[in-house]
Amino acid sequence: MCGATAGGLSLDGVDVAKEAVIQGVVTRGEQPVGNAYVRLLDRTGEFTAEVPTSATGHFRFFAAPGQWTLRTLAPKADVVDKAVVAQKGVVAEVAVAI
Repeated sequence: MCGATAGGLSLDGVDVAKEAVIQGVVTRGEQPVGNAYVRLLDRTGEFTAEVPTSATGHFRFFAAPGQWTLRTLAPKADVVDKAVVAQKGVVAEVAVAI
């Protein structure tokens, strides 16, 4: 097993057993959306972190275990919120369509 997710970000060098990972891809139609922004909001809706998507539409957060909301912002698109649960030892894969 190579540690990479199918078509996703490589997990090489990430000790998934010790981390709660939230990652995914933002797409519009079938196309990845680069330079969108994905925000990590805690369960009260407070801003915790933000990352831009890569050229391939991918993003990744290392989060504390628990319930989170991913808020995706991209030009010419409505804001998209997705609920996600982070668990230590598990990679939460999230697909966001805008």
